[in-house]
Amino acid sequence: MARLVSVGMAVPPHEISQSEAKLFAKELFSRSFQDIQRLLPLFEHTGIETRRFSRPRSWFEKEHTLAEKNRAYIEMACQLGEEAIQRCLQPCNLDVNDIDHIIYVSTTGMATPSIDAYLVHRMGINPHVKRTPIWGLGCAGGVVGLARAFEAAQASPAHKVVLVAVECCGLTFRRNDLSKSNLVATSLFADGAAAALVVGDQVETDDFRSGPTMIGTMSTILPNSLDIMGWEILDDGLKVVFSKEIPTLVRKNLRPLVDEFINQHHLSLSDLDHYITHPGGRKVLEAYQEALGLSAEHFYTAYQVLKQYGNMSSVTVLFVLAEVLKQKQKKKTYGLVSALGPGFSAEFLLLKWDEADIGNKEELQGENLYYV
Repeated sequence: MARLVSVGMAVPPHEISQSEAKLFAKELFSRSFQDIQRLLPLFEHTGIETRRFSRPRSWFEKEHTLAEKNRAYIEMACQLGEEAIQRCLQPCNLDVNDIDHIIYVSTTGMATPSIDAYLVHRMGINPHVKRTPIWGLGCAGGVVGLARAFEAAQASPAHKVVLVAVECCGLTFRRNDLSKSNLVATSLFADGAAAALVVGDQVETDDFRSGPTMIGTMSTILPNSLDIMGWEILDDGLKVVFSKEIPTLVRKNLRPLVDEFINQHHLSLSDLDHYITHPGGRKVLEAYQEALGLSAEHFYTAYQVLKQYGNMSSVTVLFVLAEVLKQKQKKKTYGLVSALGPGFSAEFLLLKWDEADIGNKEELQGENLYYV
């Protein structure tokens, strides 16, 4: 079976603390909300301390056209994507020309040719590499992209497949959007990139013996939910659609869906060792806990990633997965990878560590990151 062997991460250079973001929001949104002081505590309630952005704070204090934002997106997607791929391949002693298939996931900018083509030219990747760009899945994109990478490696067992997810959520900021949805988005979203290497079972070297295999996947789109999450495309950019009903939908729908999925593989919640969950925000993680009857400890890694990096849309769950990969694993360990996205959709992927893995105890802010 195909195996996940490495995840590399990259973040942009501009770090903004949550306290600084709160002051920025106070200045901007007070024009729309007379009770802005009542709303500002949501910045503390997110569980976020710092976030990274592709542009400094001064950039957000000016108006920008959609064309300007998208040029910045292409620039940063290429930089962050390249760095994430380099970090992903480095521990496996691979060169970019060893890549057989690139899957590119993003929802925060547009490019034709797609960014994967830019990366082929930029990095000198084999011009015959297979490419699969995926757009529009939002926060669910990391799980979907990983599932497609596993399926591609299973279909072509001699191939090395690289998933690249890049999101520049900050570049979508619309300064003239003084809605509550945009205020919430201003408190949550950030920029980042991750790359994951999945290899088929005919790729046999010592560098690829550890890491989990994929047991199965499941996708679900909830009925009558198209207006829950997404973008509205306007002349000046992408307007965020972000319903306050998301935590309620998680509490109501998550447990039946998780049970349906893992029961297909003759498992129950007690069989799962890891909950590799996209941390959309603290309220969403708390809704996960309530729906599944679990403690915050089960989502510790997701909370830590949220705290240090914020919500990077599709990228964030791959940061959580990277941290789990560093941990020592026992034989026959199971992990549930999950994320929610536009549609309104739920995506699940079941991983299994077939052999004991010695792990790697690097810190979150250690050598596993590139700052571009």
